[in-house]
Amino acid sequence: MWCPDWPIAAWCREMGSGALSSEGSTIALVERGEVFACSLPARAAGVRRGLRVREAQSRCSELIVENYDPAIDARAFEPIILALEEVVPGIQVLRPGMCAIRAQGPSRYYGGEQSAGELLIETLARFGIHDARIGIADGIFAAEQAARVPGTEMVRIVPAGLSAEFLAGLPVELLGRPELNPLLHQLGVHTLAQFAALDPVSVRDRFGEDGAFCHRLAAGLDGRDVTARVPPPQLDCRVEFETPLDRVDQVAFGFRQTAERFVATIAQARLVATAIRVEVHTDDGRRTGRTWLHPRWFTASDVLDRVRWQLQGGHGIDAGLAAPVVSVSVSPESVDRALNHEDGLWGGGPDESIHHGFSRVQSMLGHEGVVTAVLTGGRLLSSRSVLVPWGDLPPGGEKELARRRQLPWPGNVPGPLPSTVFEAPVPALVRDAGGRLVDVDGRGILTGIPAVFAAGIGERSGGSGEHPVTSWSGPWPLTERWWEDGARSINRFQLVDALGRAWLLVLAEHEWWAEALYD
Repeated sequence: MWCPDWPIAAWCREMGSGALSSEGSTIALVERGEVFACSLPARAAGVRRGLRVREAQSRCSELIVENYDPAIDARAFEPIILALEEVVPGIQVLRPGMCAIRAQGPSRYYGGEQSAGELLIETLARFGIHDARIGIADGIFAAEQAARVPGTEMVRIVPAGLSAEFLAGLPVELLGRPELNPLLHQLGVHTLAQFAALDPVSVRDRFGEDGAFCHRLAAGLDGRDVTARVPPPQLDCRVEFETPLDRVDQVAFGFRQTAERFVATIAQARLVATAIRVEVHTDDGRRTGRTWLHPRWFTASDVLDRVRWQLQGGHGIDAGLAAPVVSVSVSPESVDRALNHEDGLWGGGPDESIHHGFSRVQSMLGHEGVVTAVLTGGRLLSSRSVLVPWGDLPPGGEKELARRRQLPWPGNVPGPLPSTVFEAPVPALVRDAGGRLVDVDGRGILTGIPAVFAAGIGERSGGSGEHPVTSWSGPWPLTERWWEDGARSINRFQLVDALGRAWLLVLAEHEWWAEALYD
């Protein structure tokens, strides 16, 4: 069973917007700067998977670009799998949007393979999925290709024993091995039948075990069996309010027992939740959801705090809601064995005390009331750190954070870095021996030799607090986002005054600023 463009359909379901749909909107989901999936109208405009974002936008000026999140795919596909399992047993999820089912049992029960496939199509239609395809063949690979064949047939059946004949004319690119395609084309092998005609021993010697496996797939000899998934225990909890509630404190009070039941259910399974998903439904038809992380694991009070923070929208006050709340549901997004989080013989130590203290303050001040500084990439020192709420991952996750750190960032300050970075740049003055303000002309040449320096004072202060300059270096020009209207050019300097203090200075728009101080 295959749902075309499932990442796009899942994203539209997650957004819950009637104005956006996978059939009528030009949408592209991006991963690592390249198009991962796009809607049918976007493909009609020339957008393809693997294109860079700028090239895709140049082909379709109305393209809606969003980041791809695999968790959204899995989360949206879960209720569909549960509905399919009520109709046919033993489903293996190959990936969100595609699953494999053993056809023998359902075909006997429902009076044939065609009838069983049509029943699955009807089940999917209840979820608003009207473009799903069913492929039935001797193996998983052949069945997938049967489902992907263009046409109006919702259920395509390859007769038993004819999988090799069905696959014969298909291109070798369908094997999903990009590294094999160039070499096979050089050998004159363009179709699966030509690849299957090669000697199996020679294929194994040249391409290894994976090449031999692909050779068997091309010959219609897919020996893989369907491995039915084991349905996970139902850990989700939901509360519905007969009378919609329009205040945060009312919703939090009504959800208290549900939060306790949610944590108790997870504890009975000998698990702890390290990430949860909270979804709120309002009486105007909107559904908002957010994933919350925890530095350790969630207790009932932690779950209740996240529900309250989500309803507050980050404002930290128990104010009225934009629309009355009809229901609130919570589900575990990530769980771990409780054994891995047991306290030691003498307690958890200082880390546990710190965590409880931060959580206590956070519950009083709100989700963004306690933040931690995380180092990231950037050219300016002020942009190399980001404040993250306690318990949350940095924007983009740890992998994105590590990637940004490893980028070259030309123009950044080399090490050793200053130990004190000012939250806001401090006004400064740099004068030459004649008392004139030192500047940089259009060619990047200094108008004078720095002789006197002062920080924390304005130009009109009469020069109080000025100190002689003992040494200096620079300028180092830096131009950011030169291709945009908001581009800015700055010059950096390092300077040591008579008191022995080393400064990192910035000259921008003919004004001097102290960015950091070396200790």
